[in-house]
Amino acid sequence: MANKRDYYEVLGVDKNASEDDLKKAYRRLAKKYHPDANPDNKKEAEAKFKEVNEAYETLSNPEKRRMYDQFGPDGPQGFGGGPGGQGGYYSYTTSGFDGFGDFGDLGDIFSSFFGGGFGGRSSSRNTGPIKGADLKTSIDITFEEAYLGVEKEISISRNETCTHCHGSGARPGTSPETCTVCGGTGVVKQVQTTILGQMQTQRPCNNCHGTGKVIKEPCEECRRKRYS
Repeated sequence: MANKRDYYEVLGVDKNASEDDLKKAYRRLAKKYHPDANPDNKKEAEAKFKEVNEAYETLSNPEKRRMYDQFGPDGPQGFGGGPGGQGGYYSYTTSGFDGFGDFGDLGDIFSSFFGGGFGGRSSSRNTGPIKGADLKTSIDITFEEAYLGVEKEISISRNETCTHCHGSGARPGTSPETCTVCGGTGVVKQVQTTILGQMQTQRPCNNCHGTGKVIKEPCEECRRKRYS
């Protein structure tokens, strides 16, 4: 596999380039190499365009840039992928490696993958109501607006707390009750025996849908939704 060009060289900036310098270089090169702007040499322009995108996608992300500066273009931040690839990156920490001597706490490692403990250990991190979804919207912009930048005013709708039950979801005068299935944690744990020992996994409670509370008498206005 041929060695990749240095990302800083691709964008024509030095290694101390600011975020603004990177953005200006990217916009200039994206406009120059966009296939639509090079109808007579579309294939080569497309390759250059992908290379510019890959370089900017890495250097504009502080974590990816840090890892690129440390490991180079074939390092963990890009999994060694080619131009136009996914460009994902690893992150790691050295904390928590004191439970099993040099090998760290296996319970913490397995809980990061399976949401539970290992060897009978359990986690109490996922307690209480689960955070709701973020507000989001979609907007169409032109290619010129993408590389030159643009400001647009948008309108977005959001749910308001129900004024009848004040967001409890229960009929006024009553209150949600602690779920008897999960004990209010919002999760149900299951222990499985494997060749490595007992492995504990957890999933959202089906009885309370992960909230830890059960509404037996719903609000007449919002019908348990908690918002209007």
